[in-house]
Amino acid sequence: MFRQLIEGFSQRVPSQCAVCHAWPAQPVCEACVQAFAQPRPRCSTCSLPVPAGMRHCGNCVLHPPPVDQCLAAVDYAYPWSGLVVDFKFHQQPGWARSLGALMRSAPWVEPALEQADLLVPMPLSRQRLHERGFNQTLQLARALEPDKTAPGLLLRIHDTPPQSSLPRKERVRSVQGVYAVDPLKVAVIKDKRLVLLDDVMTSGASLFTAARVLREAGAAHITGLVFARTE
Repeated sequence: MFRQLIEGFSQRVPSQCAVCHAWPAQPVCEACVQAFAQPRPRCSTCSLPVPAGMRHCGNCVLHPPPVDQCLAAVDYAYPWSGLVVDFKFHQQPGWARSLGALMRSAPWVEPALEQADLLVPMPLSRQRLHERGFNQTLQLARALEPDKTAPGLLLRIHDTPPQSSLPRKERVRSVQGVYAVDPLKVAVIKDKRLVLLDDVMTSGASLFTAARVLREAGAAHITGLVFARTE
């Protein structure tokens, strides 16, 4: 699995690891992938790091999220934060295959994908899609499970400021009413097991708001899956 991840990072020149500067090979060498992508205990419903043996963080105990489980491959930290920025903003859609391989290697992700009926990527606004030229989450979904990927099922009907630019208290309010299910596809969701996919999870406001919309449309089980989780 790690070797598949490494192979996908072979597009940059020069062929030097961006983390440790070792030659030859890839922007992130196999040793650095193993050093920076080790699994860690996480809350089962929001993926925040928790002490070993703890199943839920305190906030999820008090305020259970609208997902049945939430999985993350890595922390949104060095070196992955920089690679995600390159993937999204520096025209690197080809990295989706390698990032997807790393996601599959994370605990519980493979069973979640196998059991899912549909993989639902978080949608981009028209403005951001025009700016980037592609939806990075849709690329990840197609790399993970192309036959189960369901683009266009979940719609983004309003644009919002980037979540990272907003204070934490403003994030939930900013995404209210932003997502909707295509009225012609509601029957596709009813009683189905869904994996709701995003590249980065910050406060969880966007992912959880979208999950509520899917739950209201009749989804039987929702797993949130993200590449990177901020702390």
